[in-house]
Amino acid sequence: MTTTPAPADEATFQAAAAAGSDWGPTVKSCLESLGPVEGCTLGFLYLTDALADQATSIVTLLRGVTGIPHWVGTTGIGVCANGHTLFDEPGMAVMAARLPPESFHLFPMLTEGLEPLRRKAGPWLDRHGSSLALVHADPRTKNLAGLVSTLSEETGSFLVGGLSASRGSFPQFTMPGGTGTGAGTAGPVAEGGVSGVLFAPDLPVATAHTQGCVPIGPARSITAADGDKVLEIDGRPALEIFKQDIGPDLAADLPRVAGLIFAGLPITGSDTGDYLVRDLVAIDPRAGWISIAEEVRTGQPILFTRRDRASAEADMRRMLAALKKRVSTRPKGAIYVSCIARGPSLFGSGDNELALIREAFGPIPLVGFYAAGEISHQRLYGYTGVLTLFL
Repeated sequence: MTTTPAPADEATFQAAAAAGSDWGPTVKSCLESLGPVEGCTLGFLYLTDALADQATSIVTLLRGVTGIPHWVGTTGIGVCANGHTLFDEPGMAVMAARLPPESFHLFPMLTEGLEPLRRKAGPWLDRHGSSLALVHADPRTKNLAGLVSTLSEETGSFLVGGLSASRGSFPQFTMPGGTGTGAGTAGPVAEGGVSGVLFAPDLPVATAHTQGCVPIGPARSITAADGDKVLEIDGRPALEIFKQDIGPDLAADLPRVAGLIFAGLPITGSDTGDYLVRDLVAIDPRAGWISIAEEVRTGQPILFTRRDRASAEADMRRMLAALKKRVSTRPKGAIYVSCIARGPSLFGSGDNELALIREAFGPIPLVGFYAAGEISHQRLYGYTGVLTLFL
């Protein structure tokens, strides 16, 4: 997705990160690295889950010290800023942006429908419309996929973002005025739904996502299914086709496929061959079926993919090269949302993943987090990286 209207003349970005279990000194260190933020109008804040319980104190201090009234973000197992990752340790990442005041608008926590958004952002949408929305979602939200899809369709926005990842609370930084059903919706820190920021079409952006997997066989058709069980593929037992596609070495040692081989569900109508990656849940060698982490139906396409460092790096380079062809200027800032299964566990170091972005676009201000699921357009993904550039 790319929009290329006239650039926002005064748009500037600066980003920084800091590690530390004591939130006060950590905020101070981060702000010292960030530098002067006079005139900035929007802040992005990502915390690792070790600091999640201090979210309200942190954002309150940031608002007071910087004078930036509007903050968006959430918590992840890891966070990143510029070329550095803090993964599974106490830390925070901040980006301050100076944008024209009418070029963006926050919306409050959504838990069921879009009424809170219409109430708070409806007049702004009527005046400007929205081409992009950065969204953060609580993974415990009911009908999350439906809510994300509806948000994209009714606002006309291409969504980017991810699901909060935490072993404790799931704070999001948002605005007051959610559903009004409890303290968790009051803002500027809330949890339990979807929140974010809308960007007007006159703010130029470009975004793309990398799957982190590569197909290892052709797209096929599910010819018999039961819930999350794939019984037959192309008229043959599903396990038979699975073994054929993964090759004889893995077929002879099926326990090795865990964490290496995944199911891919091609998206109907995609002109880029896009697909959703889903875990293999179970294999029944006697009955010949496989189970995946998604309900499937007869007639649905399916393929199998492999995920390892080489595959993930190759696909990320492909994505970055394609994205670079679509932008004619050096990006002013960036948001990167990556899966918690990527980062150090896949690339050896979270910095290695960010190094690929810097290799393509240079040392641009960047901030992001490691999520429990990623959002691109109107869908929930897994094992992906979603990069958004402000141009």
